Amino acid sequence: MAAYWKEHSKQGSVEEMMLDNTAEELSKEELPEILSYLPEYAGKDVIELGAGIGRFTTEIAKKAKSVAAVDFMEEFINKNKKTNQNFNNIEYVVADVTKLDRPKESADLIFSNWLLMYLNDNEVQEFFRKQLSWLRPGGYLFIRESCRHQSGNKDRGANPTEYRDPELYEAFYSSTTMPCDENNFYGFDLVVSKSVDTYIKRKNNSNQVIWLIEKVKRDNSQNHGFKSFQEFLDNQQYSARGILLYEKIFGRTYVSTGGPETTEEFVELLNLQRGQQVLDVGGGIGGSAFYMAKKFGVKVVSIDLSSNMTQIGLQRAEEVGCGPDQVVFEIADATKRDYPAQSFDVIYSRDTILHIPDKLALFKKFYKFLRPGGKVLISDYCCSPDEHSEKFKTYVKQRGYNLLSPAQYGKVLEAAGFVNVRAEDRSAQFAKVLKSEIAKTESIKDEFIKEFDEDGYRYIVDGWKEKLGRVEIGDQRWGLFYAEKS
Repeated sequence: MAAYWKEHSKQGSVEEMMLDNTAEELSKEELPEILSYLPEYAGKDVIELGAGIGRFTTEIAKKAKSVAAVDFMEEFINKNKKTNQNFNNIEYVVADVTKLDRPKESADLIFSNWLLMYLNDNEVQEFFRKQLSWLRPGGYLFIRESCRHQSGNKDRGANPTEYRDPELYEAFYSSTTMPCDENNFYGFDLVVSKSVDTYIKRKNNSNQVIWLIEKVKRDNSQNHGFKSFQEFLDNQQYSARGILLYEKIFGRTYVSTGGPETTEEFVELLNLQRGQQVLDVGGGIGGSAFYMAKKFGVKVVSIDLSSNMTQIGLQRAEEVGCGPDQVVFEIADATKRDYPAQSFDVIYSRDTILHIPDKLALFKKFYKFLRPGGKVLISDYCCSPDEHSEKFKTYVKQRGYNLLSPAQYGKVLEAAGFVNVRAEDRSAQFAKVLKSEIAKTESIKDEFIKEFDEDGYRYIVDGWKEKLGRVEIGDQRWGLFYAEKS
């Protein structure tokens, strides 16, 4: 790292390059966007790594209780001091981040902008271990990096920059843990990961990526033996292979019941208008978002906790010609992701909220995100209000589902403040769709096995028949829910 910075100092910092005349407009648009992804840090203790000449230090110091501005280059720190001399809550630290040490549980937020690309893999792994130690429980780590493609001088000696795939950073942080007590450990949970919109709009560059991750406490039995729920999803139900199997049945770009047919039927209930903002929660690989954006001219933010879903969704967006001005993909936890109040006109979700235990808290967030008169439309797996079979209980536990009856679901929406709530039991429609999808799969058996294999074919046909059986005996239900914000 030191060798890089000695060379880098001759050229000026990344921030100085950002702030030359040709990049000034980009910087002005990018800075508030980056700050918008941060959690609330007013009155909090913040560490800013790679602080440079103070482009972000100034803004963070306006609200934070304290800021430790860290940079390897004394020249940059001196410029930072000069720029921010009127603040008395900034500690200036000249240090190599790979050798830096801070007190345990001393920070609420750690902010890192364009730093890890200058570290090797071992240094990055150690970086995440340190941040987990420095953060207080419930604290956040924000990272922004240039990903995927190297640019400029490709001489590794002069420019030892690592343009990693985003998935590698996800592997680094998700595998970082530290003991808490006999039954618990600390790890990182993803709040949101996405490409920086400014770079997409200005440069058609989706390789500037941010992550916001939270330090959380977990017990050793959580998430079916996986370190996080995201890891459980990506390695179990929503593996890349599993997603493609679902897509084969539901239709290209779809991974929800009924594919384009139910999407068109349900979206019709929303009376979408050109220019409206839609949040698609559990947007999968983009089918509903693409349909709404193309047919009605709305802007859709599609969030999904499965990185596999999102990566395939980005590929499908290119395939169908749906750009980031129409659909924006985020890898995000709907229970943790926050947006400014009244950001959306519609919140849409297909067969996703079954994964979330505290539905009331989620629906209260939806209420906050919606503008007055905004609408919610949800389809979701539900259950009978009666006693369930042991086989159904085992299925629900294995999947990690949290199910309510359709009537209970509607009551939770009302408790969150929504009006004009309609809770419909669509189980008969669900059974009809399942039968149609089974027949479709059996009719293309040879094609299906050629594209996947016999196991994949049996996974779909047998799984769908089991699902149909659960619906026909009444254990499993399917609900459609509509509500409005007054």
